[in-house]
Amino acid sequence: ILKKEEGGRHTGFLGNYRPQFFMDTADVTGKIILPPESKAVMPGDRVTLEIELISPIAMEANQRFSIREGGKTIGAGIVSKIIG
Repeated sequence: ILKKEEGGRHTGFLGNYRPQFFMDTADVTGKIILPPESKAVMPGDRVTLEIELISPIAMEANQRFSIREGGKTIGAGIVSKIIG
């Protein structure tokens, strides 16, 4: 998750946060599910989390994606595995 100085969020977020995910040409809203040991994600944090997309899209392991909110990129990641 990008720091404020990198153009990211000014504050952290909790589980069930629903930003936009961009993968290649796909743009879809997804719900972030934090691991049980994490209460929140703060700007600058590097985390492993689960994302539940509201619409199915084609994706594969090792695919890169960006996390966007309000028209700006707030984070980026790599798909580690597809669950169900």
